[in-house]
Amino acid sequence: MGESPVALITGGGTGIGASTARLLAGAGWRIAVMGRRSGPVDAIAVETDGMAVTGDVASADDAKRAVDRVVERCGRLDGVVLNAGVGGIGGLADLDPSEFESVLRINVTGALVVAQAALPHLLDARGAIVTVSSVAGLRASPESLGYCSSKAALVMLTQCMALDLGPVGVRANCVCPGWTRTPMADGEMDDLAAGIGGDREGAYAAVTENVPLRRPASADEVAESIVWLLSERASAVNGAVLTVDGGASTVDVATIPFNGLGSPS
Repeated sequence: MGESPVALITGGGTGIGASTARLLAGAGWRIAVMGRRSGPVDAIAVETDGMAVTGDVASADDAKRAVDRVVERCGRLDGVVLNAGVGGIGGLADLDPSEFESVLRINVTGALVVAQAALPHLLDARGAIVTVSSVAGLRASPESLGYCSSKAALVMLTQCMALDLGPVGVRANCVCPGWTRTPMADGEMDDLAAGIGGDREGAYAAVTENVPLRRPASADEVAESIVWLLSERASAVNGAVLTVDGGASTVDVATIPFNGLGSPS
């Protein structure tokens, strides 16, 4: 039996990143998680019998250091999950350009520099990259100019990597979650609940009212897609943009008033 494959997961301490680490470990991968806060990544590393690297994903030096540590310890690197990201509120009239640049730096530049640092090892392994964008990278959200722009850029970054790296055997694919139960989304739901009344569960119900599945995803559900894209079961999948959103992105919002008229009960 061959040596177990190795994956580096950015933003691996919580939410989708942590779920991906657990599922990959359960599938026989060796895990390295990277994040800015040592506490969460240390905890996931212990849970998955993996390793933790603390650092800023948008720093080329930190990215190289993380990759070097993984390869020094594990001897190889087969997969990279570019999951680290931040939100951002504001529209054109009030968004500070420095805030816009900060969101792009983490959500896009962070993915770029980690992928660049990992590339020599991914070439050796004929490995795979999975980026975690968002439905917000495919559809506009109110007062989210920086976040939506960054996630759209991440989709195109992934497709460019798929085009450039496919001929040398490295695949790159993108997952676009919709509303997913994570600590970040929980905070957004608490803010929404404060504005519309009710509690967190009521806010989740409100934001998924017109989603065909009528519910948010779990972090594990999104992670299952990431694990599949990294695996040999997806060996011919390259440049894909996979929505994990309960069908939200399929909805024509202009037809919502017709919802329920002649539809299955």
